[in-house]
Amino acid sequence: MEISAALVKELRDETNVGMMECKKALVEAGGDKDKAVKFLRERGLAIAGKKASRVAKEGNIAAEIFNAGKTGVMIEVNCETDFVTRNDSFKDLVVQLVGIAKGITGSLAETAKDLVVSKIASIGENIIVRRNVRYDAQGEGIIASYIHLGGKVGVLVEVGCGKAETAGNATFKEVVKDITLHIAACNPGYLVRKDVPETVLAAEKDIYAKQVVGKPANIVEKIVVGKLEKFYSQTCLVEQAFVKDPDLTVTELLAVKGKELGDELSIRRFTRFQVGVE
Repeated sequence: MEISAALVKELRDETNVGMMECKKALVEAGGDKDKAVKFLRERGLAIAGKKASRVAKEGNIAAEIFNAGKTGVMIEVNCETDFVTRNDSFKDLVVQLVGIAKGITGSLAETAKDLVVSKIASIGENIIVRRNVRYDAQGEGIIASYIHLGGKVGVLVEVGCGKAETAGNATFKEVVKDITLHIAACNPGYLVRKDVPETVLAAEKDIYAKQVVGKPANIVEKIVVGKLEKFYSQTCLVEQAFVKDPDLTVTELLAVKGKELGDELSIRRFTRFQVGVE
């Protein structure tokens, strides 16, 4: 008999089992959805639907750079326990998901839903593809990644330059590597000042003003401005003290290395993932 796509989708939504398995079960059940659910449960597949309601707060971050350093992807895959992150089956899944991420520009979670559901059934824990990001170089320069703490922190960054030959220079590549290490260690919230939302600035200003209640208005303004400068230096990547040499800001590091290379270097964008953290 003919099984409609709508019926297959209904069964998938109810059981969280892959489309192909749902269609097979419906065919076997003669189109009876309740019987199909029973068949899936008997096979241990529909258990995935129950597992999907459980909290997944552990996991791994993985990344890959390809296309001669011009493209990079990074993903976060969550599970329920740290024990599962060390499971070979889970590790294989992460590798597969990175491969899929390399070929798409949208949501990895949606693209790989059937694969993940099948792993939920076999591993016995909820698994979530929490997020993914892809960078394609926007000009001369390279994309780089760094995975820290055994997959608990990951960084993807694009560093630009003015000359094509700079991208292949060993000094440039070392600078880019240092920047990924810095981002992993120092956790900047933004690249530059203009990226800080007005709501965040307003909240910071309000906190600072309340800390100096009772002082003259002109003094309050100076104190607030000073505290904001410190906030920027701690939050904006280009203003942070470079982790390997705190006497230099990241901007100053780029200027020094750029002069050495006879080029102008800039950080175009970055993403930092930390397992379970927004």
